[in-house]
Amino acid sequence: MLPFPLLYGFSDVLFFLFYYIFPYRRKVIRQNLRSSFPEKTDSELKEIERKFYKHFCDLILETLKLFSASKEVIEKRVRLVNPELLDEYYKKGKSVILVTGHYANWEWPAITLPSHSKHKGTGIYQRLSNKFFDQKLRQTRARFGMELMSTREVADFFESHKNELCSYGFINDQSPSDPKKGHWGTFLNQPTCMLTGAERYAIKYDYPVLHAAITREKRGHYKIEYILVSEKPSAEKPFFITEESSRINETLIRKDPAYWLWTHRRWKHKKI
Repeated sequence: MLPFPLLYGFSDVLFFLFYYIFPYRRKVIRQNLRSSFPEKTDSELKEIERKFYKHFCDLILETLKLFSASKEVIEKRVRLVNPELLDEYYKKGKSVILVTGHYANWEWPAITLPSHSKHKGTGIYQRLSNKFFDQKLRQTRARFGMELMSTREVADFFESHKNELCSYGFINDQSPSDPKKGHWGTFLNQPTCMLTGAERYAIKYDYPVLHAAITREKRGHYKIEYILVSEKPSAEKPFFITEESSRINETLIRKDPAYWLWTHRRWKHKKI
């Protein structure tokens, strides 16, 4: 319920605790950074780490802010560069698949989607182990017009909505639960198992694929730019869509590494 200036003041306190007093996942963060940027010096990595912790604390509180913030308040803090790209496919009677990564703030842009797109906004999400927060997040996203499907419901959801014009949101830089079903490529200098769900559904239904490139403009303000990955997925070479989306995400990370989610164990699977 705090106004934004106080919210970010509290975030600064949280940063002090997470960074200096009770370091949160520091070992994971440092290993991820060192493996991703072997060319950087220790001091450069330390600066990225510090900036990441500050952003991470902002991200936690910005996500909680969704429980009380109005749609108008959030929309003022998310700037869309090229909505006409979505409008073009809507006019053609085409649903679209939107992919993005854990970069900047993916929550705020996702819930503003129904406001800037004529498509029915839908998103895939992983159920949270905490039932209270899982229910609260679902309610919050639905409040802004976003319809959610769990990872267990995706196939049925696509089939039941194939006669509607929808945008289907995928976060594509997670580690697959079963590496045998993923695609192995290279991401941030490391062999990486990649999710292929967005590509598989794009090919099955021949929906255009766009990457939602989300960047941080200043504290508490974000920008979305849609980048065309494939207009005709069924005509692409195998894994082109997966690889191209990963390349776009990597480009964003390399430009400003502090805003990617370094706390998650992205490389827990090892290629055999």
